[in-house]
Amino acid sequence: MKAIINGKILTENNVIEDKILLFDDKIIDFCDEVEENVEIIDAKGLYVSPGLIDIHVHGSCNCDVMDKSVTSIKTIGNGIKENGVTSFLPTTMTMSKEDIYEALDTIRESMDIKYDGAQILGAHLEGPFINSKYKGAQSDEFIKVPNYPFIENYVDVIKIISYAPEVDENFNFTKEIKDKTDITLSIAHTNATYEEAKLAIKYGASNITHLFNAMTPLNHREMGVVGAALTTDVFCEIICDNIHINPALFQFVLNNKGKDKVVLITDCMRAGCMPDGKYDLGGQDVFVKDGVARLAAGNLAGSVLNLNKAVYNFMKNTDLSINEAINLASLNPARSINMDKTKGSLEIDKDADIALFDEDMNCYMSISQGEIIFNSLDK
Repeated sequence: MKAIINGKILTENNVIEDKILLFDDKIIDFCDEVEENVEIIDAKGLYVSPGLIDIHVHGSCNCDVMDKSVTSIKTIGNGIKENGVTSFLPTTMTMSKEDIYEALDTIRESMDIKYDGAQILGAHLEGPFINSKYKGAQSDEFIKVPNYPFIENYVDVIKIISYAPEVDENFNFTKEIKDKTDITLSIAHTNATYEEAKLAIKYGASNITHLFNAMTPLNHREMGVVGAALTTDVFCEIICDNIHINPALFQFVLNNKGKDKVVLITDCMRAGCMPDGKYDLGGQDVFVKDGVARLAAGNLAGSVLNLNKAVYNFMKNTDLSINEAINLASLNPARSINMDKTKGSLEIDKDADIALFDEDMNCYMSISQGEIIFNSLDK
């Protein structure tokens, strides 16, 4: 067993001081004292937070999910653990069916491997069921009409499918996914009208992928997907790098969605944790300059954002307390993929996924299922 002392423990609704967090692979107790044989971690006044969960990340550290390599997946997990991320969903791109299947096979294999990085929870399938009008950095060549047979051999590994519901005839794919699987459907890269988005939500879509980006905008007459997102009970991903969305909108989104329905993501690509330069995403060249990733045509191409920085950016531009902001990158993503019974908050009997942060959200330790996977406390 291990115990964290001298920390400010962040729960869903409170900051607890003068308590000890006792854990093994699960959270055991919040107590006043521990036995002598327990390994002690001195938090030195830092915040003791639930580990962050990134449900939308394509790559980092010069590796990409579409490399179709276990080594690349592990490198991504080892990179993002330094940001307090203790679990994640490797996210695919719109490429050939063979490439997507190889990537999904690799993610499935990686889920069963024990290593010292962030835990791999499953896959986020972004595309190929999207609309070319809002393809963003996705490839036109490999876009497909949504169909269940395409994914039926991977329902064990896929946690989220990001798709354009207006290309789903009679919402048959939407209905079949909800009828046969526990996969979360997320509206993305879409030209859907407000009415089409509302119908998709009625039939089972419960998330919106990177709100505002690659979708029909909010207009006072044509409310679009953004309008549907803000007026229904769906979870909304937000890329809070202060580039994809003006930070002045963060409070507006929060006021409309509430604290329980905003999910912070990175949408990070290969250039995460790397210097500016030329990279690739989904087979297309990406140019990173001053921390902004774009295709040659100028389209934004994912981000180089770290999830702890996303929490900091959102917190600084809203009225949220630190524990409330943390929930947006821990408990809310867990809820959005139906994993909140074991993940997302510091509660007794939940997985011991823990991170230590200072008030600026710099990470000093990451713990996944009770194992220390990153430690810079003494540096």
